[in-house]
Amino acid sequence: MVADDFVSAVLGVVESIPPGRVMSYGDVAAALGSRAARAVGQTMAYYGSTVPWWRVVKASGHPATDHEQRALEYYRVEGTPLLWSTSGVFRIDMRSARHTP
Repeated sequence: MVADDFVSAVLGVVESIPPGRVMSYGDVAAALGSRAARAVGQTMAYYGSTVPWWRVVKASGHPATDHEQRALEYYRVEGTPLLWSTSGVFRIDMRSARHTP
């Protein structure tokens, strides 16, 4: 189980990500002085529904597995820069959208 103070810190960082911008799980961990990207993912899986979870993505720019379509709705509303493959799969343009607190 992840410690409560880590959970609070992760959720605080996620809440601070502005609309149209994203951070990777590793970016969130680094903002906390940690390398625990997997713990950030676990925190988001268990506690992330109350924060803008779609703003935390894989390092590749892909949204959380099984949440792609719902996340895409938010990305379109917020104007998040997207890159599309020829097969119709999207990912976030990390170069343009990465938030650094």
